Parts: sequence; structure tokens; C-alpha cells
Amino acid sequence: MGIRKKILFVCLGNICRSPTAEGVFRKISSEYSELDLEIDSCGTYGYHQGEGSDPRSVSTASNRGYDLSAIRSRKILPQDFSHFDYILAMDYSNLDSLHELALKHEYSVNNIHLFLSFSNQSKVKEVPDPYYGGNNGFDNVIDLIEDASKGLVLELLSDKNMPLQNKTS
Repeated sequence: MGIRKKILFVCLGNICRSPTAEGVFRKISSEYSELDLEIDSCGTYGYHQGEGSDPRSVSTASNRGYDLSAIRSRKILPQDFSHFDYILAMDYSNLDSLHELALKHEYSVNNIHLFLSFSNQSKVKEVPDPYYGGNNGFDNVIDLIEDASKGLVLELLSDKNMPLQNKTS
């Protein structure tokens, strides 16, 4: 029997960081047959509801072997807090927003974590928003997401029956 988990990546608008994390993690985790995962992404705000990912994210991801073309932006829903096993924020601002929203709807915050807490590097704690920066920011985002994705896969594989420890506390 495989490891069944539902994972949600969250950023502000769901057009750069979280869809990139969804696409990267989908590909990296697909290499492990014992993982049976539901993977999705969303934003804390619905600015871009129904839109595709930022063209710079799509292009950079494609150049690195990841497909974001089918991902459409959506806003987090209250029921996401009970549906997903892991809700992974790209930065502290979104982490705070997720905590507030979960508590407002009387859901636990135990499944909400900072995504880079799974990273092997220790200097950078947040995935920076590349939206207003230059194109090289999108490569940096993928580098960080690849590293954290590998760490998350290892976490899932190493602890099949235990709930994730919140590494942000």
C-alpha cells in the first residue's frame, strides 16, 4: 500500500510560486511509486481566479522540464483546511494569512507549514515572489522549490504513519 497524502502549495495570487511548486513537486514525486499524492495549488487572494500561470513562470519551468500549462489559479477555500494533509506556504505573510483563515473557520493549523522548512539549505526561509523582479528570479524560485520538494519527498518516505512535525515553530 502506498503513502497517500494530499498536498496544497499556497502563495498570494497562485500564478508564480505555488503553481511552480505544484508542477515541480508533481514531477519530482512521480519518480517514487510508493507515493500516491493529490497535489494542488492556490492563492490566499483570488486576484487571478481561473487564469493560467505567469508566462515567465511557465517558460522558466518548461526550460527546466516542468509543465505548468494546465494549472489555473484559484483562491483557497475553507474546506481545503480539512481536505489537505499538508498546506505549504511560500512565505511568512501567506503562512500568517493561512493561520488566520483556518482559525476563522475553526480548522486546525497543524497541517500548515512554511514550504522551505523542508529545504536542505538553511539560509533562505521564504520563496521570494519573482513577479516584480527580473527573469532570473524565476530560476531562483525553481532552485529553492526543487530543493524543498526533494526534502518533502524524503519526509513523506521516511515517516509513513506519523504526522508531520511542524518545522516552523
